[in-house]
Amino acid sequence: MDSNIFQKIVQIVGREHCSMEIEERHCYSYDNSKQTFLPDAVALPDSTEQVAALMKLANSNKIPIVARGAGSGTTGGALPIHGGIVLSCTRLNRILEIDPKNQIAIVEPGVITGEFQRKLKKQGLMYAPDPASLKFCTIGGNVAECAGGPSAIKYGVTKDSIIGLEVVLANGDILSTGCRTEKGVVGYDLTRLFVGSEGTLGIITKIITRLLPLPEHKETFLLTSRSLPEATALVATILQENILPCTLEYMDKTAIAIVSDLLPTAPGNEIEAMLIIELDGSRKQTAEQAELLKKLAATRKQCTLKQAVTDQEVYEIWKARRSISPATFKLSPHKTSEDVVVPRSQIPELVRFCEILSRDLELTILTFGHAGDGNIHVNIMSCDTTDQEKTKVTKAKTALFKKVLSMNGTLSGEHGIGISKSAFISMALNDTSMMVMRQIKHLFDKNNILNPGKIFPTDKFSDPSTSY
Repeated sequence: MDSNIFQKIVQIVGREHCSMEIEERHCYSYDNSKQTFLPDAVALPDSTEQVAALMKLANSNKIPIVARGAGSGTTGGALPIHGGIVLSCTRLNRILEIDPKNQIAIVEPGVITGEFQRKLKKQGLMYAPDPASLKFCTIGGNVAECAGGPSAIKYGVTKDSIIGLEVVLANGDILSTGCRTEKGVVGYDLTRLFVGSEGTLGIITKIITRLLPLPEHKETFLLTSRSLPEATALVATILQENILPCTLEYMDKTAIAIVSDLLPTAPGNEIEAMLIIELDGSRKQTAEQAELLKKLAATRKQCTLKQAVTDQEVYEIWKARRSISPATFKLSPHKTSEDVVVPRSQIPELVRFCEILSRDLELTILTFGHAGDGNIHVNIMSCDTTDQEKTKVTKAKTALFKKVLSMNGTLSGEHGIGISKSAFISMALNDTSMMVMRQIKHLFDKNNILNPGKIFPTDKFSDPSTSY
């Protein structure tokens, strides 16, 4: 980067809040996709005005600029693949307002999701989205990817909890979207447009969130099954029986095995699948729902339902569930993590397909995730990075995506597209959809400086699969 440009960055954010040092740049060169791209500079603004000044500087000099939260994304959305400036939201980390009477809050993008939830809990409120990485991920990153989590079955994903935004556009203009009220239909819904846009349309600097009263009571159940088909089929049945869990999570046998030491009681070798089911609401509502669940489980001969009795048991169940993703590296050193979505009734077929795929391609493939809304995490494990192994992984990924789309599903439920799925996006979207999206991108970002190279493929998808 030209030294004159960097001096202007210094003038905007202060010398101690920007760097061109190689060591600092490396700290912002990677995310959870395990890929690395070095930026030319790093800047840490602490106000909307500083973000706007940085955007004007980048736009006038056609320098790529990539917003970054905690780097917990899995699809490469925060990677500076064309260099340029990484705009870290670390200092934009203030909870600006909590309004209990109207059940809203205004936060900056660098606020840690879990810390926000803990502060709200003290006031008897909740922010519903709860991604697995909530202890360190940021709300800004959650908004950029439209993150989900276990509670999405009842409370929706991030877009369902965001009612307004402040966004700095590529040219430095500041845009406000949405409002502070539950209803608002004045003009286009620009809030929803920015949620999930992966930083390609603007830099989010303030977020207005919807809050909910903290449920009075919650009960946690662990259902183990000796039959994988029966357990996965039970997901749709639970909802058909007028039971509405706030959480309905699924783990296959391989996922269970790698976290079994964290569970309150280690499951036996005969267990093929597990469901974590939580019910919340008033004590009366929870008790009624629990009785319905117990009666339903009793009709399934291969299933055993156990209710968590203590807070420690609940903690251990969730520690095991949230540890699955990092624990997969016990199996193999390399992983491709997908988060496909299918209609709930199709989960048994998807899981069965993954078992066949694993056997035929001689790859370890495990499935787990948010079964309540059909969002299944499919982890494809590989032992090395040879061309032969990479080809097998690509075949598995391609076959998985084809199968999901044939089942009226979609390629991502909460991880986004980034760069790891961009080559496959044309499988899911037709030419007209892609054209409109590109036009929207150009409208907001004529010089293509905002997170360039993300979402949109440089080439059309070519199918490497021959056997599927």
